[in-house]
This record gives sequence, C-alpha cells and structure tokens, in this order.
Amino acid sequence: MAVKIRLARKGRKKLAFYHIVVADSRSPRDGRYIEKIGSYNPVTNPATIELDFDKALGWLQNGALQTDTCRAILSYKGVMIKKHLLEGVVKGAFDEAEATKRFEEWMKQNDAKIEAKKSGLEKSLDDELGKQLASEKRVNEARLAKLAKKNAALAAKAAAGDKALVAEVMGEEETPAEEQAQEPHADETSSEPTAEDKPQE
Repeated sequence: MAVKIRLARKGRKKLAFYHIVVADSRSPRDGRYIEKIGSYNPVTNPATIELDFDKALGWLQNGALQTDTCRAILSYKGVMIKKHLLEGVVKGAFDEAEATKRFEEWMKQNDAKIEAKKSGLEKSLDDELGKQLASEKRVNEARLAKLAKKNAALAAKAAAGDKALVAEVMGEEETPAEEQAQEPHADETSSEPTAEDKPQE
C-alpha cells in the first residue's frame, strides 16, 4: 500500500480550497484519508498555507510519496530542505548543529522573498488604485467642464430672452404715450377760434 501526501478539494465552485492530507493512493481524491496535516487556499494572493511541519516531515521520513503540488507546497514551507539536511546528518556529511544553522539561513532567505513579494503586491495595488483615482479625476473634470459650458449657454440664452422680453414690454409701454402726444385734446380744439367765430370788421 502506497501512502501519499495529496490535496483533497473543498469549498464551492470557483472558490475552492484544499486540505493537505495523508491518504492511501487507492482512495478517492475527496474520500477517506489517514490524517489531515494542513490546508491550502490558492484564492488569496499570495496563497494561504497552513501546515503541521513536524507531521509532514515525519510522514516524509517514513516514506510517504507526494503529488507535484504537495511537493511544491512542502518545499515552499521548508519541509523538503529539512528532510534533505537530516539525511545529510544521518550520512555523516555534517552534524546536527550545522544542519540547524543551514536550515535557519534558508528560512530567513525564504521569509525575505515572501515579504518582498507581499510588499511588491501592495505597491502594485497602490499604483493601480492611484491610476484609477487619476482616471476618475480626469473623467470628473471633463464632466464638470461640460456641465459648466452647458450652464453658461443656458445662462446666455436666458439673458437674451430676458432682454427681448424687456424690449417687448418697453415697446408696449411707449406706444400709448406716443399716441397721446400725437392726438390733440378735445379742449384744445374747442378753445381755438374758428373763422366763423371771428368778428367781422
């Protein structure tokens, strides 16, 4: 019976996450397993990995195989390098203190890479947000300029209409006054002496 470290799919459609399990290679992918040693969520960026380091190392030392994805996960978390260093101690290439020192140096480098990736993602996210804000600002400025132009046109049209209305009103008021000035008063016509009223000499 071959024992494998592999992934068991969980979650829903397009939002899958996985359990890292130790199972018989003959069992179904999402079926019965011997032990769960962690979880893997590829939806997040960077991916979220929770792993029981000691249990994973123990199963590897006992001869458990691993799928390609699980091998990459174990290598990412340092399980594979730890197994390699312990095998070097067993073979007498170096002592356990040297193995621990090398492992700690590797972990520091790996943590630095992870932090650099996170900072790079945050910076790219900030840059993208800055670009979006600048684009929205340009669009808003264009809209405001268009609205100001439209309001100015409406104001000019309204002012022209008011002038025409004032001119029309003023014309209506001036017409009766002119007519009154041109028409003679009845008293004035009656007061003027006619030829018949003049005394004959």
